[in-house]
Amino acid sequence: MNKQNNIREVLSNHQVIPVVTFNTLEEVGPKIEMLLSRNVNCIEITLRTAIAYDAIKKVIDLYGDQMDVGMGTVVLKEHIDAAVDLGIDFIVSPGLNIGLADDLEKSGIAFIPGVATPSDIISGLQFGWDTFKFFPAHLFGGVEALKTYGQVFPNLKFCPTGGITEETHKDYLALNNVISVGGSWIR
Repeated sequence: MNKQNNIREVLSNHQVIPVVTFNTLEEVGPKIEMLLSRNVNCIEITLRTAIAYDAIKKVIDLYGDQMDVGMGTVVLKEHIDAAVDLGIDFIVSPGLNIGLADDLEKSGIAFIPGVATPSDIISGLQFGWDTFKFFPAHLFGGVEALKTYGQVFPNLKFCPTGGITEETHKDYLALNNVISVGGSWIR
């Protein structure tokens, strides 16, 4: 089945997904070159700055053949529409909004909605989704919460993000229900 437009396929190719906020377009080249030099060929670019769309376009234009490019902080239908226009590889949302479910599915772009609580997870299950961003991981129980979710929801996979560090990311990746981790520690 084509759940969430094949998000598991995207995530399974990248154990670590750098979450990056660009403040200037001049940062794009050096950051991407650094990631590629470390054999990291995936990035989630957040929509937290005024130049975010331009940064995403620049990464796709210059490095799209070397890197999977995701759009993060997607919270509005307009963001999904922009992701389609830009040709994004995957969409990341910090939360789960049932009002965006149809737009996410129809976009044809792999997507992962954020969850923190069992109620969030159950809402996502209603759409047949089985892969979630666990966010913010450090505020909602971290590794211990994911161990519990693994028992309660044994068929789900998570990409925890938020407060994960270079020192702790391997603890998350050691869990059977973690497919990848997102973080901003790679500099």
